[in-house]
Amino acid sequence: MDEPVSARLADVALPVPLPRALSYLVPEKLGESVTPGRRVLCTLGSRRVVGVVVGVREGEPPPAAKPLLEVLDGISLPNDLVVFLQRLASYYLAPIGEVVRLALPPADREAERAVEELTLFSNAKGIAPRKVQWVTATDAVETSLKEKASHILAFVRAHGSLPVSRLEEQFGAARATVKKLVERGLLTMSEREAQRDPFFAETIAQDSPPEPTEPQRAAMLAIERALEATVESEKESDKGPDSKRAGSTFLLHGVTGSGKTEVYLRAIATAKKLGKGTIMLVPEIALTPQLVNRFRARFGDEVAVLHSALTARERFDMWKRLSAGEVDVAIGARSALFAPIRNLGLVIVDEEHDSSFKQEEGVRYHARDMSILRAHMHGGVCVLGSATPSLETEQLARSGKAQKLALPDRARAQEMPKVSIVDLRNIGAGPTGDRKLSILLHRAIEETLAKKEQSILFLNRRGFAPSVRCESCGELSSCPQCTVALTFHKKYGRATEADEIGPNGIMRCHWCDYEAKVPPRCPKCSSDRVALEGLGTEKLEATLAEAFPTARIARLDRDVASGKDVEKILARVRSREVDILVGTQMVTKGHDLPHVTLVGVINADAALSIPDFRASERAFQLLVQVAGRAGRGDSPGRVLVQTYNPEHHAIQFAVRHDVHGFIDRELRDRRELMYPPFSRMALARIDSLDEGEAQNAAAELAKAAREVARTGELGSLDVLGPAVAPIAKVRNRFRFRVMLRSASRERLRLGALAMHGAIARLPRTVRVAIDVDPVGLL
Repeated sequence: MDEPVSARLADVALPVPLPRALSYLVPEKLGESVTPGRRVLCTLGSRRVVGVVVGVREGEPPPAAKPLLEVLDGISLPNDLVVFLQRLASYYLAPIGEVVRLALPPADREAERAVEELTLFSNAKGIAPRKVQWVTATDAVETSLKEKASHILAFVRAHGSLPVSRLEEQFGAARATVKKLVERGLLTMSEREAQRDPFFAETIAQDSPPEPTEPQRAAMLAIERALEATVESEKESDKGPDSKRAGSTFLLHGVTGSGKTEVYLRAIATAKKLGKGTIMLVPEIALTPQLVNRFRARFGDEVAVLHSALTARERFDMWKRLSAGEVDVAIGARSALFAPIRNLGLVIVDEEHDSSFKQEEGVRYHARDMSILRAHMHGGVCVLGSATPSLETEQLARSGKAQKLALPDRARAQEMPKVSIVDLRNIGAGPTGDRKLSILLHRAIEETLAKKEQSILFLNRRGFAPSVRCESCGELSSCPQCTVALTFHKKYGRATEADEIGPNGIMRCHWCDYEAKVPPRCPKCSSDRVALEGLGTEKLEATLAEAFPTARIARLDRDVASGKDVEKILARVRSREVDILVGTQMVTKGHDLPHVTLVGVINADAALSIPDFRASERAFQLLVQVAGRAGRGDSPGRVLVQTYNPEHHAIQFAVRHDVHGFIDRELRDRRELMYPPFSRMALARIDSLDEGEAQNAAAELAKAAREVARTGELGSLDVLGPAVAPIAKVRNRFRFRVMLRSASRERLRLGALAMHGAIARLPRTVRVAIDVDPVGLL
């Protein structure tokens, strides 16, 4: 009997949605150059593709195994990062090729296509100035424009000169339309040098660390000792592979304004002194320019800022600097987790409770959870900071898997703002006539303006009105492609005064971007009593402008601001050019605005009405975070919370700033219902253009999971569903879901793997996404 043929094989992650790496023969000529992390050129069908080696082994080659064509120079992922990516892919049941692309920089044309979602940028030095095309609107008048051209022209007129790339981003494939507008004399085009990274555009003076408070000092000392222990463990690791110390996790629980950032800065300084690299994650980099400036003031410009404004060449150069160890601190949103930091020793997650750390499309990883894993794989330290810790992180601390560090008071000894409830059931409207702007809130705004102080009004509903309804028959204007109400916008897109589209504005679906004009008559009963219903940030802004004509009002939501536009608005607030800031949850994201003394929560009940077991937790976190924007300067702050449900425990605990009380209550409720953090969940989302097909597919996945639930000894597995998703249709695709729940991670994984395996038996017209540890359930 012939002996099995053994060959040198490379397992390669390819930029395609395959569940596993593919095995290729390693030709003798490539020899030892094929190692984990190296990019290689290989064939996939009739195509040549660039992949990344994730493993090399000796073994029997699979049938029809093909040889590698070439090993590419210039880029190699560190071996520890490759191992981390494999563990992430395994846990989230994600294609390894899709996971690896998260860690790759744009390198050549082939690789750039494979990693087009990557957003690693920084203050790269030594790059020659490049030219970019800008357009400016003229005074010429043209009335016969097509809709897209009209929108582009209005957008340019509203925002002034803009780079063409911004129009491409906003409208997609805009260059041809821009060219026609230039030919008609409506726009002029010019070339300018590319602007420097906006995060490094200003010169920042170096600062001196302030004297820490006693709680800060205790937190700094605990983290410093843990970091020093990582260095000692490296010395011990020379004695054998089992001697390396496990990593440490800290929950830094500090009230708003308690100085968590100073603790982060001292921890990073310690890591640098010990020769360790740092990754710091923030919920959204565009919302944290103040944080970046503080880091630059402490560490200079040798800080990588990961955002989405520079060219592929600049990204590539920065990736090389990080990989080479020239820069040892990387700051960014969740994708910064994959930065190739040398000798990583510290990972910080600021505002760890924020749901934006969970990727909701593609590779559905949670950056907070994976930060703990990445730090621990290095024997390093992970610091999770928040004023309102997630229940998952709090339970880690209570179970002894994380050490809790408390900052119970504000760093500058300011009092926490006084929070009062405005019961909208009993308190009437102010002079505006709108009950959502109560008489108490109206008078508070008047008093704040009289003192020349600033106010923030928080309303988590953008647009002018959340819905349009016929007052005769009750018909709600809904998206024809999604089972959601259309939101009325008085102005188009990221609008200013120049963007109005007719007297009736426009209705838009926030799920699929469908748009329609408001019908003059109800399509169901032909009545002309079509009315706007509810209050959005756009209408609130307009109402305030009428009520307080001398006040300077600004709005911060996704319709008016993105990227560096956010910082422009916040800069105006900090320079006291704004008296009242109206916004969605963007205004809650950790901004330090010292002249804000009044915060008004327009409708505290909105977050509580979402069909999700985390609704109370999110509502509480939003209320505490936005309340924390008040009174951070020398003047005391106050907060008015308007609600129709003042008895709800989330509101009551938020009013008292009682984070511990809320967590105790919520953990007790979760334990009774066996919801996370006392169990783990996996959610299968199924959709199809055919409702019956989607329903049958969901039933097939549930059947596969129940077969696992009936067997085994690893604990119980609950299979919930199939059921119609809370939003039953999006983009004309009918949606169903199957939920798995178990206290056993192993049991849950077996059920998720069973559903994953059943996908191959479904029609190709059905789409399935399996989300391990889901955060959003809609």
